[in-house]
Amino acid sequence: MAASAERTFEVLTDWDRHGEWMPFTTARGGHEVGATLEGRTGAGPIGFLDTMIITEWRDGRRVAVRHTGRLVRGEAWFETTPLPEGGCVVVWAEHLDLPLGPLGRVGWVVIGPIARAFMRLGLRRLGRLAA
Repeated sequence: MAASAERTFEVLTDWDRHGEWMPFTTARGGHEVGATLEGRTGAGPIGFLDTMIITEWRDGRRVAVRHTGRLVRGEAWFETTPLPEGGCVVVWAEHLDLPLGPLGRVGWVVIGPIARAFMRLGLRRLGRLAA
């Protein structure tokens, strides 16, 4: 990202603006350890609710969550790391327990590349908003 780690983190964790950069999502929630977050992914009437609890918050640098929903469960985190020449690197990691057991793992073979493409698109949009 061209923006500083602090500025990128500010936009990244402005949950009300999440839909401006991440396709097909909205979010709302708190900004401290123990706070809840609610994200909705979908288009129109088709979608799902993703509930989370913030498990780590390092202002300007890192937020980690535990997904607690019926469909999405597991851990995730965002981290912004400043670069010496300016700007920053954003890491977005998810370790999810896929639903439906073996069927979910097979489904991820198809859905995974699509999800990663949307994540890359979202991060490019985040970079433009933070700049």
